[in-house]
Amino acid sequence: MATKERIREMPLEQVMGERFGRYSKYIIQERALPDIRDGLKPVQRRILYAMYRDGNTYDKPFKKAAKAVGNIMGNFHPHGDSSIYGALVHLSQDWKMRETLIEMHGNNGSMDGDGPAAMRYTESRLSKISNMLLQDIDKDTVNMVLNFDDTEYEPTVLPVRFPNLLVNGSTGISAGYATEIPPHNLTEVIDATIYLLKHPDATLDDLMKFVKGPDFPTGAIVMGQKGLKEAYETGRGRVQVRAKSSIQEIRGHREEIVITEIPYAVNKALLVKKMDEIRLNKEIDGIAEVRDETDRHGLSIVVELKKGADAQNILNYLFKNTELQVSYNFNMVAIDHMTPMQVGLKHILASYLEHEKDVVTKRTKYDLNKAENRLEIIQGLIHAMDILDEVIKVIRASKNKTEAKVNLAKKFGFTERQAEAIVSLQLYRLTNTDVDALVDEQTDLNQKIARYQTLLSDSKVLDKEVIKELSIVKREFGNPRRTEISAETAKIQIDEKALVADEQVRVLISRDGYLKRSSLRSWQSSDDEDNGLPDGDEVVFEKTLSTLTNLYLFTNRGNLIYRPVNELVETKWKDTGQHLSQEIGLNSEEQIIRVFEFDQLDQDVNFLLATDDGYIKQLQLQNLQPTRTYRSRAITAIKMKKDDSQVVRVDLIKPDTKAEIILFTHKAYAVRYDVSEVPESGAKAAGVKSVNLKDDDFVVSYILVDPQYFNLVRVGLVTQRGAFKQFKVKLINKVSRAKRGVLVLRELKNNPHRIVAVASYGQDHKLTITTSSKRRIKLETNDYPLGDRYSNGSFVVDTTSDGIPVNLQIGKPLSSR
Repeated sequence: MATKERIREMPLEQVMGERFGRYSKYIIQERALPDIRDGLKPVQRRILYAMYRDGNTYDKPFKKAAKAVGNIMGNFHPHGDSSIYGALVHLSQDWKMRETLIEMHGNNGSMDGDGPAAMRYTESRLSKISNMLLQDIDKDTVNMVLNFDDTEYEPTVLPVRFPNLLVNGSTGISAGYATEIPPHNLTEVIDATIYLLKHPDATLDDLMKFVKGPDFPTGAIVMGQKGLKEAYETGRGRVQVRAKSSIQEIRGHREEIVITEIPYAVNKALLVKKMDEIRLNKEIDGIAEVRDETDRHGLSIVVELKKGADAQNILNYLFKNTELQVSYNFNMVAIDHMTPMQVGLKHILASYLEHEKDVVTKRTKYDLNKAENRLEIIQGLIHAMDILDEVIKVIRASKNKTEAKVNLAKKFGFTERQAEAIVSLQLYRLTNTDVDALVDEQTDLNQKIARYQTLLSDSKVLDKEVIKELSIVKREFGNPRRTEISAETAKIQIDEKALVADEQVRVLISRDGYLKRSSLRSWQSSDDEDNGLPDGDEVVFEKTLSTLTNLYLFTNRGNLIYRPVNELVETKWKDTGQHLSQEIGLNSEEQIIRVFEFDQLDQDVNFLLATDDGYIKQLQLQNLQPTRTYRSRAITAIKMKKDDSQVVRVDLIKPDTKAEIILFTHKAYAVRYDVSEVPESGAKAAGVKSVNLKDDDFVVSYILVDPQYFNLVRVGLVTQRGAFKQFKVKLINKVSRAKRGVLVLRELKNNPHRIVAVASYGQDHKLTITTSSKRRIKLETNDYPLGDRYSNGSFVVDTTSDGIPVNLQIGKPLSSR
């Protein structure tokens, strides 16, 4: 029955909410976030206090780190030894802490991300500056609470002598909160603290005259000052941190880039690896070698360049594409009065000053109480010396120590403390010398008590004491700034072409999405038919181009893929190349239908796109500029109205073109109008209606005709029944856009002809018809007559044996053979 009474039915939401609330409060207050007063997380505070209590200080020999960790874990921090050791090591790493709080003998990790040696091998002790965090902790300056098993007392905060939260910064993630506070320069922070103490109404601009910005232990350069003020005002902000580098001349009239300081928290080994990958992958041309020459004299990463390379441009590229330049995001969250708060610079300094005044006041009260107690004893001893014979007589007449104390108090008016001191007095203290020493001590104690009382009663004296102690810390531990604050913005200008070697290569792009470039030597030494493509695939684009050329690849699903030639995979000509699916996720049935080449992407040209469901649009090249995600994501060139719609053709035209367009539908309708009737649209638009389609009809393709060549241009049609027909384009009357047009084949009642492919050409051309069975039927146009609009042409393909025609390609004019 008792067990049943203890079981309560509660909704899961209530139980989870209440339990997670308690857990979150613990994580926020007791693990992940620093206290605004001493800048320490609980584990860090416990490490420093345990080592201090154990006598493991800077003026004593080193002790095994394992001993410190065991002591911390057993007495104060009941968590895993690895997490305690990790926090201890962090406090000793001079590339993470601006002022290290622990000294270590042995391997304590590296900037390359190497882990420290096991704690059984390393030795540790508190650094000298840690003494400034723990000094006077034994004088009741901070609140002490029982530890996890109620056997020891530990401090809730340390009596720090400088604003450690700003000096060493902090990083942490808790439930619903995260903090990212950068390290700062000790001298600047103390100067700002003293100024705020003297001028409580100081503005942020006043304080920023002292605190210029973060001072990272790894140095580097903070670019621009716009984000700093926002960060110091609100607690949130972003700045760009750039590596410190120089360009130096070396032998052979070449140059090298030498990096001597890198941004805070950047893994040096991964940085060097990324830079070397850029060299190996030939992302830019001009890098000969990347070396890490870091040694005991300091950090040094050398990027050796090829002869004639543009060093500044390559450096800018490395800034943009590696962690030589990174964004640092301020998120200054700390625990203030048991509450997580986002705090600015003035708030942090004001909270520290409040804490420091409280510490000095409590210490002074402790010292005053101690001095008063001692003065009471000294006064009793001096008085006892004056009546020494009588005091001795009373003591000798007493039965024991307790009775002697009572008799002294009763006869001479001594207090209990004075009586205790007198009966405990050793005989050698009865000399005149000792009496003089007592009088001197009494004078000294009176002076101290007067000073303590003044300090407690006068706020100005208290402020002077705080300033004096801060100045001592600054004088002993202050050091020059390492991080440079630059007024220059972090914007990086890169001449992309200067990064790529200009050379001629052979480029091939296939219908099914294979891309490659090969050296001219590899191409010339290969057989004409050996292009490496899988069976069934076809070449869409093949040409000799410069590596500086830009390619636009349009697909039948209305997508555009941008690729600079220099980024195409370089292979032998007989190799297949790289498939687009390795970088971009496209539909399995998506095919490349047209490829355009551009030397510059700022040309004033338009694309003309038409779909099989009767839509058409013009799109400016300027509206199809590559985005930063072009490697992994296709750009939308036209919005498809239906899931099964396809782009039938893409052309490049001038915005002011006088050309006319003739669209052909499957059911043999042709409509002709000016291209200027097609308006320009955005990349995400579907365009306008191109033709008025009948039910179950669709656009097969279109041709573009310059009006001045109207009498010369012919149209060739191929039907599904294997017929070929050619006629002059002037047979099709000009109308306005979106009309149905006219029939160009005679409609039959049984098995009518339907257009499957269209081509336009001049006189005497060679054409190739491709069928569904991959047969290629070649014909010469001068072998066939010109028809009128109502003829169905001549049968040229036996569909039963050769398959149904699917494509019509134009070869060279016969006159050029």
